[in-house]
Amino acid sequence: MDQLTALLQRPPVNWWDVVDILIVSILLYEALKLIRGTRAAQMAIGSAFVLLLFYISRRFPLQTVNWLIRNLFVYAGFAAIVLFQSDIRRALSHLGRAPFFRYLAGSKQADETIEEVLTAASMLAKERIGALVVIEREIGLRNYVESGIPLDASVSYDLITTVFQPGAPMHDGALIILEDRIAAAGCFLPLTVSSTFDKDLGTRHRAAIGVTEESDAIAVVVSEERGEISLAYDGRIERALSPERLRVRLHELVLHRRGVDGTDPATRLQPGSGAGEGRVA
Repeated sequence: MDQLTALLQRPPVNWWDVVDILIVSILLYEALKLIRGTRAAQMAIGSAFVLLLFYISRRFPLQTVNWLIRNLFVYAGFAAIVLFQSDIRRALSHLGRAPFFRYLAGSKQADETIEEVLTAASMLAKERIGALVVIEREIGLRNYVESGIPLDASVSYDLITTVFQPGAPMHDGALIILEDRIAAAGCFLPLTVSSTFDKDLGTRHRAAIGVTEESDAIAVVVSEERGEISLAYDGRIERALSPERLRVRLHELVLHRRGVDGTDPATRLQPGSGAGEGRVA
């Protein structure tokens, strides 16, 4: 009863306590988002199990288990740095790209990414070389990144066009861009099973639609047969885009900027809208 009374007689909660809880909740939420769908998630579950086992060994007379885990804790920090180095680097990079810091730094880097993708798509379309570039937005694409070959390189049209050259090992896969960096190439994506699209859409286009059905990512597709550029988003595809139209659509979808006509892009992302150039399937 004394313990129950002490538990109920907690000090009053003030605004600083609320802020403290919110900050910790946001950090935990962002950490879970970063490791979701990756090998780090399984390792985190294993670490949580070891911690649970440690507390059980203290509660019950499991002296050997307790001694073993206590000695392992001495090296836990070094092991975590080695095992989670890529995830730690990604987390710090993600923190630096938070909306607040992104507002301070402006959208220059995102603009450069769009221009590099646009230049590469135009060059590949002119030479009739197939390509598939996926740009992550809010929903993570880590599980797809791990299916390909990691690159972690700056976005440049030279690298993009090199990846998709015929005969290259990563030519048939997708190139994925995360946080203005090329995360991986040669990635496998899910194919859409919808029968509402044109029959002439190949595997590359169906993969672009499939990944946008599973996430909020956008995908730029270059057809090697027709030499046309398409844009997939929200389970739809807009085909036969000119470079100028593609630039406008990427700014709308990636940077959430209003179109040149002043309308909100969200009002044009409806099925069958097909405003401007291109046609929506």
